[in-house]
Amino acid sequence: MAPSKRFSWSFDPLLPHWMAAGAVAVTLLAGLFRYVFIDWSDPLRCNALLQEGQWLDDKFSNWQPEGCMLNNYNEKDISTCLASRRVVFVGDSVTRQLFFAVAHAADKELPSQPPSNEQKHSDYNLTSKYNTEFSFIWDPYLNTTRTQDLLRLTDVASMTVSSTSTVSTPAMLVIGSGLWYLRYGGPDGLPRWEGAMEDALEKVMAHGDSLADTVVFLPVESIVSSKLTPERAETMRMTDIDAMNSDLRHRIHPPPTGYLPPPLQVLRTDTQTPHTAFPEAFLAMLDPSESIDGLHYSDKITKAQANILFNYRCNEVLPKKFPLDKTCCRSYPSPTFYQILLIGILISWGFIAKYYAAELARMPKLHAFFPAEDHIMPLSIFGFTVFLMYIADRTPIWDKEQKQFDAWIFGGWMLFTLAIGLFTTKRGDKDLGFLNREQTDEWKGWMQIAILIYHYYGASKISGIYNPIRVLVAAYLFMTGYGHATFYMKKADFGFKRIAQVMVRLNLLPIALAYVMDTDYISYYFSPLVSMWFMIIYFTMAIGKNYNENTVFVVFKIFFSMAAVTLFFSYDWILEEVFLWLDRLCSIHWSAKEWAFRAKLDLWIVYAGMLTALLYMKFREARLIEHPYWPMVYKVSLVLSGAIMLWYFGFELSQPSKFAYNAWHPYVSFLPIGAFVILRNANPVLRSASSRVFAFIGTCSLETFIIQFHFWLAADTKGILLVIPGTKWRPINLIVSSVMFIWVSHKMAKATGDLTNWICGASKKTLPTTVTTATTSRVPQTASRAASQPEEIPLTEPGKNEEQTEDGGTIPHSQRWVDRLADGNRSPARPGFRIFADEGSSWSSNWTPSLAVKITIGGVIMWLLNITWPH
Repeated sequence: MAPSKRFSWSFDPLLPHWMAAGAVAVTLLAGLFRYVFIDWSDPLRCNALLQEGQWLDDKFSNWQPEGCMLNNYNEKDISTCLASRRVVFVGDSVTRQLFFAVAHAADKELPSQPPSNEQKHSDYNLTSKYNTEFSFIWDPYLNTTRTQDLLRLTDVASMTVSSTSTVSTPAMLVIGSGLWYLRYGGPDGLPRWEGAMEDALEKVMAHGDSLADTVVFLPVESIVSSKLTPERAETMRMTDIDAMNSDLRHRIHPPPTGYLPPPLQVLRTDTQTPHTAFPEAFLAMLDPSESIDGLHYSDKITKAQANILFNYRCNEVLPKKFPLDKTCCRSYPSPTFYQILLIGILISWGFIAKYYAAELARMPKLHAFFPAEDHIMPLSIFGFTVFLMYIADRTPIWDKEQKQFDAWIFGGWMLFTLAIGLFTTKRGDKDLGFLNREQTDEWKGWMQIAILIYHYYGASKISGIYNPIRVLVAAYLFMTGYGHATFYMKKADFGFKRIAQVMVRLNLLPIALAYVMDTDYISYYFSPLVSMWFMIIYFTMAIGKNYNENTVFVVFKIFFSMAAVTLFFSYDWILEEVFLWLDRLCSIHWSAKEWAFRAKLDLWIVYAGMLTALLYMKFREARLIEHPYWPMVYKVSLVLSGAIMLWYFGFELSQPSKFAYNAWHPYVSFLPIGAFVILRNANPVLRSASSRVFAFIGTCSLETFIIQFHFWLAADTKGILLVIPGTKWRPINLIVSSVMFIWVSHKMAKATGDLTNWICGASKKTLPTTVTTATTSRVPQTASRAASQPEEIPLTEPGKNEEQTEDGGTIPHSQRWVDRLADGNRSPARPGFRIFADEGSSWSSNWTPSLAVKITIGGVIMWLLNITWPH
């Protein structure tokens, strides 16, 4: 009898990969379909701005239109749009309240309300310091001579307040009426109101753009019956107001006839003019708790309504430069020739290398700049990922909305990710050593997750959250100082190739995005910051490198470098002069003030990492763990570290603001970081345990930090990306977009590492050699890593754990990440500067540019792009 078969199920390790890839493909196609076949009637989200939205908070401070981002207008933005123009309001007391809110937003010196109750039923003419004229005509019935003359275009002279006004046609005409017809109109109030609105609409349609650039008919605001006076409550009813708004809606936006979509209906009828707006969203913004007297609403509501008017009228007028954080009623800038060219090159480069390999082989000089077979896929992944980010953040395919902080949701996600990290914790078979690879990957991973959640919910406004996040950023820089100092003290490879490997690995993606997205390189601030500190570490360790075995000399160099860097950043004019020359010579427009802030905030933490590296190396050499006083020192250090952690959280929470904390941060950040390092490495159990999920995120932490600017977050980090449209679907969108984001970051990390190998060149692998150290007390080092494998760079994906020998075996690496970073002999002497990488005489048939030539060509290309880039 045949044995019965049992059902067996095995998990496909590629399933998460295909699910994430499928999510990207499905949401991208769905977004394209929606934009082409559904949203084409409102491609700029003007109707969404005027018709739909909701409050994201219970304090009525963050209004969210459906699927787009508002700009919070300030005086500078308003003056850019309305300088030397006129804005006219006609209507009742509700319209007057909006008038003063608009005028006050344009110029804080203008009044925010009528000067006195005796003059409230009067006309007002205000002029801002930017020569914008704001006029209000008190006419709740829309029947005064001045209103009629305005609508007939016969009141131009009388409406011009300043003789310096250069344009007589108003930039915006706002008309509001209705409540007075209900209050004082009697039984025929509604018919009289309908006649007045019909007459006004006919004149608007007759004169079109000659009347005003934009005409806004305000809805009749909802009332709060319980707060009305008895006299008002007797004649004002919500049923009448709903009927008035319905009538006004159908007059301004008549329903389509037949089967024609709304846009075609507009083209085929004379009953609507494109510049006429009816902001029904004003009604959704009202809340009974914000009503003053049942009729008027608080200033915060009126200010939000005024901001919608500014967004509707001015968003398209403002310069379309990054950050592109206003997407309502605003088209995206068309890509420049250079952007199209760069995207085309990035996408097609690998394709050409694969499918035109035979043709390229006959042109060796050109072929040298195309990747070999093993680098074609990474190059294609890099190009398509950059293009995906352009689609996400520079096109309307996916919606963008505003951030909103919620303490419970923020805390919930923090606890949820912590639970996942703890659930996926694994313990190694042996002690992996101090700051080993798995531990540092985990450290980078959970810190990056915390920073991502912090960015997603806009928690930077909360001082108690902002302050610890600053420490996490400092911890990355601490690892930078620790890792690179360890490498240079142990391996002493000061060659150009390693500099190129580190700098290319850190900057390949942000430089590509700076051009493709038309942003600023230093806006991706962490890569430039780590790059700057790497070069400082390099020169610190390279000067007098032959004496790096001398502890006193190394300590002196570190403190001298610290003093020099501190002195450099103590005088703002030095950095300003450097950036000025960068502007003159390379057309690089960087903000010295912004960069000084970033650098000064963590001015000494890198040196703390370097000193820690030196201290640990000398600790191992001296075998202090065998000292009889070590157990006591060990226990005291643990107690002291715990006390420091408690003190730090008490200290940062006691600061009155994040600005006050920033003044202390450079002096105290090393304390919680050092305490954490000691506690995390307190015993073999803690050193051998690590979270797989956190470690996985840590391997692509640099990419998650950069890619979040345009994918997952949006509008250059100012908003969030909605791959699933609809504000109500935000929780589901967060899950789906997070899966896509992590997958894209992981693929990009692998691709960027491979491209770094291609650009910097891959050396042939050799058999391992035994390293003999100068000091017998040191732990002997094992094999040298192949030169083709770049060293671990903090925030980047590490290399593989093992390398193949020529006989098919493996070379086990040292357990600690700094040992892997620094193991092996010092690099042998190399020939001087070379133009060509090959050493044969027949270079014309096998031409390969050297690394220096590649870097030089890249620098020249960037310089040409900078000086010819359209600004």
